[in-house]
Amino acid sequence: MKYALDAMASWREETTIKVNILASGSAGNCIALTTGEKTILIDAGVAKTKIEKRLLEVGIRSDEVAAIFITHAHGDHTKGLPLANKYRIPVYATQGEWKGISGVDEELRRECETTYGLYDLILLDEFEIRPFGVHHDAYEPIGYSITDIETRVSICLDTGKIDEEMLVSMDDSDIYIIESNHEPAMVEAGGYPDVVKARILSDNGHLSNEQTAGALQRLIRGCGERIYLTHLSSKNNMPTLAEMTVKQALKHNGFVAGKHYEIEVV
Repeated sequence: MKYALDAMASWREETTIKVNILASGSAGNCIALTTGEKTILIDAGVAKTKIEKRLLEVGIRSDEVAAIFITHAHGDHTKGLPLANKYRIPVYATQGEWKGISGVDEELRRECETTYGLYDLILLDEFEIRPFGVHHDAYEPIGYSITDIETRVSICLDTGKIDEEMLVSMDDSDIYIIESNHEPAMVEAGGYPDVVKARILSDNGHLSNEQTAGALQRLIRGCGERIYLTHLSSKNNMPTLAEMTVKQALKHNGFVAGKHYEIEVV
């Protein structure tokens, strides 16, 4: 056991992409990934001033951000995009999602393009970014698989289900940043209107704890992967419940938190 723990500690030291989750949840989402001297943001869903402040708190200046990658055009993922105009930061989004994004200067707009139905690889300094399709009630929502050659990070936020193509896109990652939005029984018993409940629980809504746990059962190999559970509902979930559901699922595969993988609820 000591050898396994030492091996995992060594793996963590060798991880070359640093993750800072600046905001997570229905109030706003923003993730900073840094390798070497380069930082990119996945989403900018809180006010520009909050992003600036939270970047400084983790030792990153806003003018050091090389690009912003948007998963989809909902406000809790795009609210802070005025940051791009202020610091002249390129913004990447799919053609569909640009329909719902306004206020970004034309020369900063970049499109995630496809070839024969698959998203093209985006090369940005040390980063290689590959978008993949997800299932959400937006125009053309995506997740991202990102590598600097040595470390691979997969980011899957708002989606109502995880299909085989998404699993293939995320497979063999060192770090998983994934939505664990709700517990279905809490949604059903809650005070939301029926139409909102139906949206959350649909295949174009959000992942339940059980769905997230099931996906991670397919992805985690017990090699010291790091899991971040994100985008938890403040009304329809509890951090301990989300974490417990994943741990129990991975225990069925013989994997124990702290020994075979690390998990954090954000």
